[in-house]
Parts: sequence; structure tokens; C-alpha cells
Amino acid sequence: METLIVERSGGVVTVTMNRPERKNAANAVMLSELLETFEEIERTAGDRVMVLTGAGGSFCSGADLGDPSGPASDASQPGLMRMRRLGDVALALHRLNKPTIAKVDGFAVGAGLSLALGCDLVVASDRARLSMIFARRGLSLDNGASWLLPRLVGMAKAMELSLFGDMLDAQQAAAFGLVNRVLPADELDGFVDDWAQRLAAGPPIALSMTKTLLHNSLTASMAEAVEDEARCQAVNFATADTAEAMAAFVAKRDPTFIGR
Repeated sequence: METLIVERSGGVVTVTMNRPERKNAANAVMLSELLETFEEIERTAGDRVMVLTGAGGSFCSGADLGDPSGPASDASQPGLMRMRRLGDVALALHRLNKPTIAKVDGFAVGAGLSLALGCDLVVASDRARLSMIFARRGLSLDNGASWLLPRLVGMAKAMELSLFGDMLDAQQAAAFGLVNRVLPADELDGFVDDWAQRLAAGPPIALSMTKTLLHNSLTASMAEAVEDEARCQAVNFATADTAEAMAAFVAKRDPTFIGR
């Protein structure tokens, strides 16, 4: 690919945004490649977890506003159609039925921060800088941020982050609830590798349904949530993976999950 590096190892797919000269700003090509890659990972049974990161010491500095074919300036399409490219990427990431981890170093701002927050888990280095910078550019939220932020941090904090667009250091971002862990930069790779390998070794069906249950819970009643749980658990009990987990527990060994 032109703007991404996609690497696979042991069920872990690492997707690296690779435009370091632009701090990995997302141009039209990158948006298309992200969409294609997310959809491919969704279809690939051997891909059990995705790590999304950036090359050259930054995660993603947002949409590339200088790209002549990008969502800000492509004269060949109406503005609404251009911006829907971003929405398609956000939805494809949200619909991934496998665990996703954003590994954030350096800048994650604007649509780049939206990409990070669209992952299930966010791990940042202590030199990371995060901002919903849109208002400072005369823009409103995009790439799923208006849906993600209130659910992650609550409405009051979402308003503060969005209306001011302040740049946060990693510890401030953690205090807001935007990231799961903050680590020294030289420990970031090892920590994320460990989390990714643990998730890749987990039960794919159960993890997928756990994601679905948590996403659906945001709009479900308690009665709907427990009914959804019952359906998912009934599916689990019929899988080979749950039988394997029970057998491994009795035998005092680690289970081997196959996703069936």
C-alpha cells in the first residue's frame, strides 16, 4: 500500500499509518486504504486483534487539509460526499468484530484522535499529545468524534474538549478518560505487544460478542441488555472454545482457542 504498512504475526495485525513527513495526516489515499484494510481484517479469520499506530513518532495529525483530492478540497465531489469518506472509515473501524488497540506516540489530533478513540483500547506514550483541535481550525467534529466522546468521557468533558480544542499531554488525556494506559516511550511497544498477544490468544467468538454487548448497552434498557447477554452466552456454551476452556480449567492448563 502507498500510505499504510500492514504486518501480521501470530494473529496480531499491526496497521501503521506511514506518512511521517506529514505526521501521518490522512489524505484521500490513506482514507481509502484504511477502509479497505479494516474491511479485510473483518473478513480474515486468522486476524484476531488489530493494533493501529503511526510511523515516525506520531500517531496521526488528522485529515490532510492540503490534499487536493482529500475531504477538505476535492472539487470533483460535493462536500457532503467528501466528508462521508471519513464517516465510512469510522464505521468500518467501529464494526470490526475483533479487539483493536490504538498505540499512540506523538500527535493524535482531530480526525487522528477520532481514529484512536474508535479503537477498543488506547495506550499512549508519555510524550503523546492529543487534541480535538477542530474548533481551532474553524471546524466541527468528524470521523465519529461526536458519538465517541460523550460515551467515553461524559457530556460535560466532551463539551470542554470539543469547544476549546486544547492540546493535552498524555497524563491529562488519561485524567479525562481518553486513554487506558500511559507509559514511558521506550516501554510502549512491549506493553502493546503483550496486550495484543493476550487478546490474540483469547476466545474470538466470546470477545467479539463482548464488544457487541458493550456497544449495544449504550442504547439498550437493562431488560434488553440481559436478554442480549442470554443469547450470546447460549452461543458461547455451544462452541468448541468454551468446552476447551472448561477442560483446560479442570486440567489446570492454558486453553487453546480456535474460534469455533
